[in-house]
Amino acid sequence: MPQECELSIITINYNGLADTCALIDTIPFNDETLEVIVVDNASKNDEATLIENRYPQVTVIRSDRNLGFAGGNNLGIQAAHGKYLFFINNDTLLQCKKEDVRSKRYFQPLINRLESSPKIGMVCPKIRFAWDDNPIQFAGYTPLSPITMRNRSIGFGETDHGQYDTAHLTPYAHGAAMMVKREVIEKAGFMPDCYFLYYEELDWSMMIRRAGYDIWYEPSCTIYHKESQATGQNSPLKTYYITRNRLLFNQRNRRLPLRLLTTLYLIGIVATKDILKYYIHHRPDLASATMKGVFHYLKNS
Repeated sequence: MPQECELSIITINYNGLADTCALIDTIPFNDETLEVIVVDNASKNDEATLIENRYPQVTVIRSDRNLGFAGGNNLGIQAAHGKYLFFINNDTLLQCKKEDVRSKRYFQPLINRLESSPKIGMVCPKIRFAWDDNPIQFAGYTPLSPITMRNRSIGFGETDHGQYDTAHLTPYAHGAAMMVKREVIEKAGFMPDCYFLYYEELDWSMMIRRAGYDIWYEPSCTIYHKESQATGQNSPLKTYYITRNRLLFNQRNRRLPLRLLTTLYLIGIVATKDILKYYIHHRPDLASATMKGVFHYLKNS
């Protein structure tokens, strides 16, 4: 991974031309220290060429097959030249309002946080939703509970009154927006591509922490998120991967007997309850997706 600039911004496009263009339009290209890389994950139409023609200052990589979130970002990593790499969902905006002035050094608070200690390997900005009064989506995470694997996003759904404007450690990064030192990737490894969609950033966070680095939340930079534009808020695709991947995450990151207890809980209680709930609410498609997620995990584990 040769280094030629300070910051590489990497985003994945999959049948999301409008969202990707809206994001690119908010990036401060007057900052000559950054480069922008768009990885097109085999969109049905040739959206890569459309993006390349509209934004000649952007590096566009077209994959001939959908590599998922991690696989697409790993392609971007291989093409990146920055000292720092910023991974951002294409359904986000750097500024929510058009009248906001785009700062040349918009990402400097995140870079400053990474540079403040050799132990800090990854940092995430404050993330707010891109609707209504822009409620908070992410101001750090709480740790996963031992057996149920439950945690929460700090500040989720709250109106932002500055109550989460203090930087702090967080156990996991948020996949919608995360900045990483290049040296961290070289030591911890690329994103795990066995998930395809969802849980990759949690597993990568574990890899980075095992490599000896800390992860921080830095509120001096804010990203606005439209959320689940590619998969839908309550789609069979999302249900399938959430079901399968939380089991896979448990398998990859926990030891016996805790791993076994969590597996029994996720299949015997959580998945069973979800299946019954979906049938009661006349969503057999989601019930089927849940069953497939459990079956494919058991088949491949």
